[in-house]
Amino acid sequence: MGPDMTHKIDVAKLPDFDITEMLQTEQDIAEYLSLVIEDGDPALLAATLGDIARARGMTQIAQDAGIGREALYKALRPNASPRFDTIARVCKALGVKLVAVPAGT
Repeated sequence: MGPDMTHKIDVAKLPDFDITEMLQTEQDIAEYLSLVIEDGDPALLAATLGDIARARGMTQIAQDAGIGREALYKALRPNASPRFDTIARVCKALGVKLVAVPAGT
């Protein structure tokens, strides 16, 4: 007899997936941020940095970046458009840096 093809998966019972749990090292963070940057959506970059900062501890990241915690929450909320300076400081606090490479690499 074949497998029961009528079995349905209850999506509500699946565990929530949190990408930040997969970002344990600076290398993981750098690779993920590179993918997000390639997407070209600044709001997505802000939200992604916010997610990573929250996972690492927003208070510590804010302190390391030299930005007030509330200001950092505001700058990295979904659909925000943070200044480049803010993005660079948060990246440094996360242990990664932004680099330029030739397009198509």
